[in-house]
Amino acid sequence: MRAREVRPPAPAVPPMTAKFVFVTGGVVSGLGKGITAASLGTILTARGLRVSLLKLDPYINIDPGTMSPYQHGEVFVLDDGAETDLDLGHYERFVDVSLTRASNVTAGKIYSEVIAKERRGDYLGATVQVIPHVTNEIKERILRVAEAADAEVVIVEVGGTAGDIESLPFLEAIRQLKNDVGRRNTFYLHLTLVPYLSGSEEYKSKPTQHSVQTLRGIGIQPDAIVCRSRERLGSGLRDKIALFADVEARAVISLPDAATIYQVPLLLEASGLGAYLLEQLELGCGPADLRAWERLVGRITAALDVVRIGIAGKYVELPDAYLSVTEALRHAAVVHDVGLELRWINTETLDPADRSVFEGLHGIVVPGGFGHRGIEGKIAASRYARHQRVPYLGLCLGMQCATIDLAREALDTGDCNSTEFSAFTEHPVIDLLPEQRDVTEMGGTMRLGLYPCKLLPGSRAAQAYGEALVYERHRHRFEFNNRYRDRLAQAGVVFSGTSPDDRLVEIIELRGHPFFVASQFHPEFRSRPHRPHPLVRAFMAACVDRAGLAIEPELPGGAVAIQLA
Repeated sequence: MRAREVRPPAPAVPPMTAKFVFVTGGVVSGLGKGITAASLGTILTARGLRVSLLKLDPYINIDPGTMSPYQHGEVFVLDDGAETDLDLGHYERFVDVSLTRASNVTAGKIYSEVIAKERRGDYLGATVQVIPHVTNEIKERILRVAEAADAEVVIVEVGGTAGDIESLPFLEAIRQLKNDVGRRNTFYLHLTLVPYLSGSEEYKSKPTQHSVQTLRGIGIQPDAIVCRSRERLGSGLRDKIALFADVEARAVISLPDAATIYQVPLLLEASGLGAYLLEQLELGCGPADLRAWERLVGRITAALDVVRIGIAGKYVELPDAYLSVTEALRHAAVVHDVGLELRWINTETLDPADRSVFEGLHGIVVPGGFGHRGIEGKIAASRYARHQRVPYLGLCLGMQCATIDLAREALDTGDCNSTEFSAFTEHPVIDLLPEQRDVTEMGGTMRLGLYPCKLLPGSRAAQAYGEALVYERHRHRFEFNNRYRDRLAQAGVVFSGTSPDDRLVEIIELRGHPFFVASQFHPEFRSRPHRPHPLVRAFMAACVDRAGLAIEPELPGGAVAIQLA
């Protein structure tokens, strides 16, 4: 006689006041599920609803913190130190919220927790399976966000595309939630590609039909379909998709390529998606107030003058690696009513003696990163900006490279470096903190998340912020070596931001330069479309000033060297 099968209890579902919108993708990846989810959040918050967002990522990594940018683009850092998917940056920027680590769930986190529970005996000897153990864990994470955020609507984006084997547990979990929380508390939105074939000069709906069939085979019937295409789809094609996908014609939304990603909320609202979603979820609220977004898009599209900014990094062929940096620059450009022209400078292949790549720029940014590749090119970018009086903004590694550049001139030696790149350098101006020396695991062990920064009165940083104490997000392991603080101060370096106890250097400036500011933290993570980050905004103001000046010859006498004592 077989023993009775032991099943774990289903996750407790509290009386549900929140509604859940599930965003899935089909046909191909990279269509913009994150932008669509964030834009949905925008048009719902514009109606006065409390919205939270959650990303379900199917990869087995615990988080993207140890993943190469080539694999997953930028790692976005939250206030609580969570290293997350770049889509959380879209969520925060579009909805203007500060999310927590609960808003990014990976398959690695789910399986790690399920295995830990099995080891503790939480499952009472049951055979641990994808259904119900893994799916229950996923559902608990989703419900936890709704409860912790006290949200009226939770938007859940499922990474990958319908049919991906690694996404199946997540899709099964959101299918089950329909029965757990009630049909009128769930809404399934499917994003697909409608490709254009130039040979026949027509858009083809068959990929969308197959994607919806795959999703329905899993047990999920979409409530609405957002169709990505080059141009707006005609009513005939939308009706055809509605017929084959078994949705209302008004629930087939055409989302053509936009002039700017900040136009997407306006396009979705104009298509009627917001009103349709509210009707299906039985949410009563007023119309969306998107006037601020209309003004934002209007200023972006109306800008005539252009500021040229060089971004010096080693992932220049992959702009997603610096996504928050470029968006923060766009936010600041809008404030000054200028367009933004980005020039990507590959520091890995850059000849440090070649100044031509920097000519004509109105500003230079050196973003964050890790590893020795491209470091000398980044140091050369700092040197050019310093000597030619070009506004410079260094972000995390960009501050460390500027420090190395400054120290080499101040100490009159080329052997100034970071111990990250040269373990036996004579002058380790950037070094590990003592508490980092014995760290053996790479993931989640850096200085991560929000830390206070005390500003020096009268400094450029203090003028930009207008405050004495600010909080910024960090992601780094190496710090400024205080053994060199006095020597660099004598040479004209201003330490305008430090930790409240003065132990850690957070911001450096260069005296006598139009704008040479670098921070150990990442200001780009806290920039918003309607509220640009103060440091980036001040940098852009300096770039605008330079763009408005007559072109002057770059004479050696016009260079700004640091003051050698």
